[in-house]
Amino acid sequence: MSTSSIPDSESSILFVTGRLAEASLRETVALLSSKLGFRYEIAVPGVQVAALLHVDLLLKRLQVPASVNRVILPGWCQGDLKLLEAHFQTPFELGPRDLRDLPQHFGLGRRADVSLDGYSIEIIAEINHATRMPLEAVVAEAKAMAAAGADVIDIGCVPGESSCRVGEIVAALRHEKLRVSIDSFDRSEVTQAVEAGAELILSCNRSNVDWITTLEAEVVAIPDMPNDLRSLDDLIERLEARGTEFRVDPIIEPIGMGFTRSLRRYMEVRERYPDAAMMMGVGNVTELTEVDSAGVNMLLAAVCEELGIQSVLTTQVINWCRSTVSELNAARRLVHYAVTNQVIPKHLDSSLVMLRDSRLKELSPTAIESLARSVTDSHFRIFAEQGGLHLINRHGHWHGESPSAIFEAALNHDANSIDASHAFYLGYELARAEIARHLGKNYTQDESMTWGLPGPLAASAAVSHHRSGETQ
Repeated sequence: MSTSSIPDSESSILFVTGRLAEASLRETVALLSSKLGFRYEIAVPGVQVAALLHVDLLLKRLQVPASVNRVILPGWCQGDLKLLEAHFQTPFELGPRDLRDLPQHFGLGRRADVSLDGYSIEIIAEINHATRMPLEAVVAEAKAMAAAGADVIDIGCVPGESSCRVGEIVAALRHEKLRVSIDSFDRSEVTQAVEAGAELILSCNRSNVDWITTLEAEVVAIPDMPNDLRSLDDLIERLEARGTEFRVDPIIEPIGMGFTRSLRRYMEVRERYPDAAMMMGVGNVTELTEVDSAGVNMLLAAVCEELGIQSVLTTQVINWCRSTVSELNAARRLVHYAVTNQVIPKHLDSSLVMLRDSRLKELSPTAIESLARSVTDSHFRIFAEQGGLHLINRHGHWHGESPSAIFEAALNHDANSIDASHAFYLGYELARAEIARHLGKNYTQDESMTWGLPGPLAASAAVSHHRSGETQ
């Protein structure tokens, strides 16, 4: 990024932005002004997002005070700045695309990494059918969920069964210093759980409110039927009258079963009860939608953050949800930072960019050809570009769409230089390169690809000891 001339006490700068970034820009510019001594003003010419600004729009809407001797536009602004300079008789320039880079723009060094330590959403992770699992398996799964970011472990019971093991399970998890909730409508199971140390009961409606309020635990208040908010209003009134601590869950419904309508219910309940604690069972969407769960979790976390929904209930049973707890842990931090600082959640953290990479670092065809001409040894170099795969050493440059065809061409050129071990290595690396190219990920020979969140998806360099030109 180019550095702008550094302003001084004689400078009076007009910063232009959109409504969404105004508050953050004011905070950033105030700090810069205190350090560098310039005077400033901020203009918002009637657009929400700075990326929508265009010279034609600014010619109609922007007003430049006479005292201003420099105007800085967002880096996204399109059009010929000379038209603005001629119209306003003032120098215009493009600033950075991200306002957090303004210090660098003024020569104050690169921006500091943002802190994503803060969050406001509690993650309740359910162990499905826990009462049918061996105790040691429940404890192991609970500890893994807690390590991934779960704040509370929910004991999922089996509807229609009444297990005598609930108290034992809760006690074992409390022994591990884990917070526990119980998901059951069975009175015996719920009583066992609370007596053993469970702090939250999922769930309470008018069918069980009379006995559930005799237990000393917080409850999740739900309507008798998802679209029956009158029953929820009645339930909340009864819980408040009895002094029972509660959080409200209007129930999110799966896509195709009223999903959008249920989102509206959350908004209605928040309007009716602005100070009530709320919960959303996001697993109703992630587990029942056949799509990688990270993006879905991010959007649902954003809804929760903006509506002040302080907890989510999730499961990670089906394979496409296997890392849901970790995803929500990353998502809740991203949305909290974005909403708190009024910035777009972009270029803050790449933990949820899993199947692709945020940016592709590609070599041009000219650079590839230049590299091929410069290689003077027999070690193979492998590159994955959007135009195809490349295999290069001093004997040749083979490229194309098919790893098999490329390997066969190299083998036909000099079969004696490729033994079985080296063939395995080349096959492995070419396969990785092909996967990276098709997914839109960066490929670097002998290095693991990045897969976002840490965990079972992280690749290991299983054959990295077979370096690119080594044969046994």
